[in-house]
Amino acid sequence: MIFSTKSKETIETAGGSTTIIGSGVTLTGDISGTADIRIDGTIKGNIICTARVLIGAEGIVEGDVDCKQADVMGRIKGNIKTKELLNLRGKAVLVGDIYATKLQVEPTVAFNGRCTMNGSQVVNITEMSKDKNSELKSTVAK
Repeated sequence: MIFSTKSKETIETAGGSTTIIGSGVTLTGDISGTADIRIDGTIKGNIICTARVLIGAEGIVEGDVDCKQADVMGRIKGNIKTKELLNLRGKAVLVGDIYATKLQVEPTVAFNGRCTMNGSQVVNITEMSKDKNSELKSTVAK
């Protein structure tokens, strides 16, 4: 069912189903759901989901994501909070902060923000470069 209130859209699906925002679709407004959500299009709003959120390689989210689990291969401009595993894969781009219990990041991912795991701040990477001796330099905030 779709409920619309002022500038907010809510999509709720029956258990066991998946909501798909297909390629070429742009949705403006917040999404809330109890079943899996797959995004291959563009969402301009926040996502709150009690299940899994999958953002495909062409998927774009301009807002915060709060869910149980997430697999991100596309782009997020906003914070992401997962209660379980956050998996950043492929050429994912995340500009925002991460709040996760478990985090898996592939080396091809671009991430610019802070990471907090289990309620304590882990790292704040502001600069990473390779010097002449092939040692990595980074600035980590405590």
